[in-house]
Formats: sequence, structure tokens, C-alpha cells
Amino acid sequence: MNCLGIDYGTTSVKAMLFNEELKEKASVNVDYTVNTNGCFVEIKPEKYWEMLREILVKIKKDSPIDCLAIDTQCETLILTDEYGNPVRDAIVWLDNRATEEAKIIEEHFGRKKVFEVTGQPEITATWPACKLLWVKRNEPHIWEKTKRIFLLEDYLLYKLTGKFITQKTLQSSTIYFDINKAVWWNEMLDFVGIEKTQLPELADSGVYVGDYEGIKVVTSAIDQIAGAIGAGVVRKGIISEMTGTTMAIYAPTDSVPPYDENSIVPCHYSYDGKYCLLSWSPTAGMALKWFRDVFAREISFAELDTMAEKVNVGCDGLVFLPYLCGSTMPKYNPDARGSFTGITPEHTISHFVRSIMESVACILKSNLDYLGVDVDEIRIMGGGARSSLWCTMKADITGKKLTTLKNKETACLGSAILAGVGTGMFDSIEDACKMVETDKEYLPTDTDYKDVYNNFKYYDDILNRKRG
Repeated sequence: MNCLGIDYGTTSVKAMLFNEELKEKASVNVDYTVNTNGCFVEIKPEKYWEMLREILVKIKKDSPIDCLAIDTQCETLILTDEYGNPVRDAIVWLDNRATEEAKIIEEHFGRKKVFEVTGQPEITATWPACKLLWVKRNEPHIWEKTKRIFLLEDYLLYKLTGKFITQKTLQSSTIYFDINKAVWWNEMLDFVGIEKTQLPELADSGVYVGDYEGIKVVTSAIDQIAGAIGAGVVRKGIISEMTGTTMAIYAPTDSVPPYDENSIVPCHYSYDGKYCLLSWSPTAGMALKWFRDVFAREISFAELDTMAEKVNVGCDGLVFLPYLCGSTMPKYNPDARGSFTGITPEHTISHFVRSIMESVACILKSNLDYLGVDVDEIRIMGGGARSSLWCTMKADITGKKLTTLKNKETACLGSAILAGVGTGMFDSIEDACKMVETDKEYLPTDTDYKDVYNNFKYYDDILNRKRG
């Protein structure tokens, strides 16, 4: 049997076909664009369906598909009539039009209550509840026509099978899903004006839904959770970290943490009926790419690695704060900006490169300290995982074992695993993950990074005190 995992990103779709041993058999990438107009970010819903059909045709040319599952981002909203025909363009997760509605909801419920029910510590314009209230207030003619409320995976499942169904991880950030009871939150539904008949049936991840042209269709999980499954993060003590443009950390937990008014770390319902903390920082690999594009365009990333490796730990006093797009976690400061501190005439391009890498490693440690979870091993993904220097640096600063993975598209692999579980190919997610192949291990060395981290924290604290 062959299982297909499909990962819908914001501007591209990746699909990978695996056999029963989780060996890759075929893959397809499709790029697309969304329409942006100020804070409005939209796309024709039919475009998502067209891309899926294109992918299935291309994959089937290489190998038969027995089952599939699709992971997506959480908050992309598609409104339809009772027959599943869209009544307006999809409102993409990035869309921020509903700022006023977010304030209205926060004033009514308060952040504490929303967190205790939904796990979301902030009430933002991106959440579907806020977007739906915006439609109700600003497009009453559309609201009147709206009979079914889909998120992206729901819509694709419906197009494939005709079933109006969703999976619970996808609903975690709607702020109308109770993650403690795994049911709709009636009080929020009533406030926004949503009828339960407008919402899909709730199901777990890895559940068989129906068939499409002989392919068994199964529920997946949100992209970050699917990625964690594909990385084998299915037991206590293992977390995942991705250094791409941004840094994203997935940490499983058994319970929803107590409310902390100073925390903005969301807690999501996870694939196993438990929970996960999702922490992210807006600038990680982006900082290194920015520096290379502006100051060293002719130098490859591999060459930058080699240059940085020759510099002393601590960069001879040079410290970088990587806040090119503000700071989110562990300190929320949207006004923060990046800076180099401690520059002397002795500093070279190599010093600047290494200081960027050290700062991102420090961000990882500060986030782990902030999350407060027990960690034995970090499964690492993204472009940063290609750098042995960066991986070793992170291992030394955090004091944890870091492990890379042979399959870099872990969300596709995670969705494929869920497809296999839902159709009986695998006995469980945990059993399937025993076949996830790791690549390299990086253990902490004797290199001392205490001063590096202390210097970073010192200047980081100064920056945030200025804000206060």
C-alpha cells in the first residue's frame, strides 16, 4: 500500500507518497499566490481544490495511491451555502481585518477565560471567531447566505468525500472549540451567532472519512503537529524545533498549563487527545539570509558556515539581537528591532555571521527555559538543520542532544502516517514513527557558552526595559 501526505503551506503545496516502510516513492510541489490588499488576504477557494486535483493526477502517473491525508494551517476560513458552494473568497489565516472584532470578543470574555477554555492566550484578528464576527457585522448579505463554515482541511475533505467533517487539532485556534472537553464552546458560538448546524462533525486525527476515486481519505492534523509526527516526536522528552525563516518549537504536554497573564504561548489540542505548546520567533534563518543578501551576496551559506567556524566562541564580544521583525516569545515586543552590539575594528564578516548564528541558538535556549518542559532530545528541521556548526552550537547552548532527520518534509510524512493509521496500514502512530529515520546526532561538547548566553540576555533585557 502507498500513503500520500499533502502539506498545504501559505504559498505552496507539497505532496509525498510513501510505501509501507515509509520510503518515498514520488513527490510533487505546487506554488501559488494569495491576494493581498492591506490587511485583507484572500484566495478563491476553488484554487485549493484545483491544486489538489493537479497533485493527485501527477502522483498517480508514478504510482497508485491507496490512502491520503492533508495537513493545513489552522485559520483559513471558507464560507459556503448548504451545498458547499463558496459564498465569498476564502479569508486566509494571515488576514488581519478583524481587529475591532477581536477587541469586542476580548472585552466580553477576557483573555483568562478564553485561554482556560481554548488554550489561546491572545485574542487576535486571525482567529476564525473574530473573522466570522467581522463577516456578520460588515457583510450581512454574505452572513445570511452562509450555511456551512469550513477551515481549509475541512473544505478539501468535503470536496473529496462529500462529508462535512473536521479534526480537532484544526479547530484549536478558532476560539470556539473547548480543548478541555473536545467539543464546541457554546458560549462563544452564541456570542458570535454561529449555529452548530453550520459547523462540521468533530473527529480525531487519523480517522477514515470516505473515498475519492478509489483513494481512502483520512483526517490529518495541523501542519505543525503533522510535522512533529513526521519527526517522530511522539513520546515525552522529545520536542521538535524548526529553524527556517522563523523558529517554531513543538512541545507535547499532558495538560493545559495554568493561565499566566504574561505568557503568550498557545496550548493546542493534539493528535493524541492531549496537548502541545507551540512557541515561535519571527526571525531565525531570515536574519542570516538578510545579512548574506545585503552584505555577502556572492558567498554561499556553506562558505558562511566555514567562515563562522574559524571565529572564537562569543565572537570576540560581538552580540546580535535578531529582532528584525520584532519579538514574540519569550518576550513579546513588536517594537523590538535587530542590532549588533560591541563592534570593534577587529570584527570581520565572519564575526557578524557567527554572532547571528549564536543569537538564534540563544533564542532557542530562552524559549526552552520559558516553556519549562522536560527535554532529552530536540528533533530539528528546516534550513538551519543543514549546518553542522549551527546544530553543534545549539546542542552546546541548550545542553541537549539534537537530531536531524533524513526526510526533511516532515509534515508530508506525518500526514502520510496518519493516512496509514486511519486505513489500518499501521497499528498506531507510535508504531509507524519507529520507522522515522534520523540522520545525524549532535551531543553537547565541552565548549562553554555561558558567557555567550549571559551577554545575549544582558542586552536583550536592556532592549525590553527600554520598551517598559
